[in-house]
Amino acid sequence: MVLVFVAFVLLIEAWKWYHFFRLDELPEFNRSVLEVMRQPLEDRVITISRAKYSTEYPASFMLVASMNPCPCGYYGHPKKKCVCNEYQRSHYMSKISGPLLDRIDLQIEVQPVDFDQMSSKAPGEPSAAIRQRVIAARALQERRFKDEPGIYCNAQMTPSLLHKYAEPDAAGLEKLKDAMERMNMSARAYDRILKVARTIADLEGCADVLTHHIMEAIAYRNLDRPTYLGTNS
Repeated sequence: MVLVFVAFVLLIEAWKWYHFFRLDELPEFNRSVLEVMRQPLEDRVITISRAKYSTEYPASFMLVASMNPCPCGYYGHPKKKCVCNEYQRSHYMSKISGPLLDRIDLQIEVQPVDFDQMSSKAPGEPSAAIRQRVIAARALQERRFKDEPGIYCNAQMTPSLLHKYAEPDAAGLEKLKDAMERMNMSARAYDRILKVARTIADLEGCADVLTHHIMEAIAYRNLDRPTYLGTNS
């Protein structure tokens, strides 16, 4: 099993370039190096300060990272037994701080594919069809934010815009409240869940954020579950 993380920090406005940053074996990087990413993931800029001056550089990018769930790689595997003890798993996961995980929108477990699935001849959904849905969703977002200066997509929504465009229905709000309390999620996680839910609704062509959009967005935050120890340090 592999854990995959995706953080959407989209589009450098000044350059109109789209940056993709991938980190494999995330816990193997020095923790102090990983912590440096907290500011650009949150603010889309890097601030460099010296004694007499400070300056900012644009730093918008999409972060995609992957890691094993434990040192041996088999924690949570459906067929193979993990040989790590609880301390080893906790120590391994604690290399990724809670504040950094908070800034990662999607935290997904990728389970191994069994033989029947690998050998199946059933066609999957074509990439071209998925691409068209993404293009349609981005066009929808551009229309939504046409009167909002500097805002082009859901990832850039401020708290006030979240209330305006991503407010869930009553049942969805209750589900979100339950998840926030049960998983002890932060305010930052709350914002990111709403942004992801709004995007899921856009991909469906749905004008409102409904309960199932909220539930799907919550389900993408695997490492907020209490079963993953050592992620809140």
